[in-house]
Amino acid sequence: MRVLGIMSGSSLDGLDMALCGFSEAEGRITHELLASASVAMPPALQEKLLHIASAQAIDLAEAHQLVGRFIAEQACDFLGVHGPADLIASHGHTAFHQPARRFTTQLGCGATIAAITGVPTVVDFRTSDVAHGGQGAPLVPIGERDLFSGYETFLNLGGIANISVHHPDRITGRDLCFCNQALNHLAQLAGKPYDAGGALARTGKVHNGLLAELMALPCLLAPHPFTLGREHFEHDMRMLLNNEGIPIADRMATCAEHIAVCISKSLNAAGASTCLVTGGGAFNEHLLERLRSLSSARIDRPDVRTVNMKEAIIFAYLGWLRWQGRHNALASVTGARRDSVGGAMYLP
Repeated sequence: MRVLGIMSGSSLDGLDMALCGFSEAEGRITHELLASASVAMPPALQEKLLHIASAQAIDLAEAHQLVGRFIAEQACDFLGVHGPADLIASHGHTAFHQPARRFTTQLGCGATIAAITGVPTVVDFRTSDVAHGGQGAPLVPIGERDLFSGYETFLNLGGIANISVHHPDRITGRDLCFCNQALNHLAQLAGKPYDAGGALARTGKVHNGLLAELMALPCLLAPHPFTLGREHFEHDMRMLLNNEGIPIADRMATCAEHIAVCISKSLNAAGASTCLVTGGGAFNEHLLERLRSLSSARIDRPDVRTVNMKEAIIFAYLGWLRWQGRHNALASVTGARRDSVGGAMYLP
């Protein structure tokens, strides 16, 4: 089966698309990444989504359809070049994520995607797990287990940094802290889209007062399980990062140190000896240096395609599982009452 996995991360940098082939024989699942691409988010849509948490209800409804149309048009262009898909699995853009209040909202209308592409489409992967009392995240650990074996821990450095720990008998996982959401925000204050390689952070000095404030963020001190959403960043963290009394390079260095400390504490507590790191933050050499300095685990970065596309590949896999009615959310990771089959299906 050919499945197009589409990932839109909380950092708002665009879409990752991964066309994957999945097959199963004698209980063994194999996959192949057939083609991939990343597409930037149009500035007007990016601006709309940046402020969607405070928008009116009618604007939220319109954004749901606009994101769906953007995803559908990009999928059509991609499949026109790389060949057909039997299924599309789209994560969508997270507008709200508040599992403690029993809701999560991902934008990107599945009916619109299916109608425009002519391909069956799975969206809204998180809601079923939340309905079962879970956090709706992280969802990728089941894909890590089945598709990327050989590591004890997996670290994703996306808009939010999250980790999964693969014990012999179960998998656990959690969000750790804001990553690219915070780093990109600071980079944009400095007139850059992102801090390439961590160059700006490397020139700064850690500000101990700001570091202490970041480590004490209320949203990071909640008891496990907890998950993070952009609204937590806007409410708890943005104001601290906007402190113009601290040079921008020092703020960047302090933010990178905060991320490295949060992650290394989790890795060391898990007793991990091996860790596979992916996501856009994996290209931040300064951040990786700090992680390797503070952690006892061996931290490996795979090839560029895997770094960029791992989550899109895994959401393609989650869609493949949903198509077959098989569990794609693990209660041991999310804190739900049971494993569940997540995703709403739309036929063209």
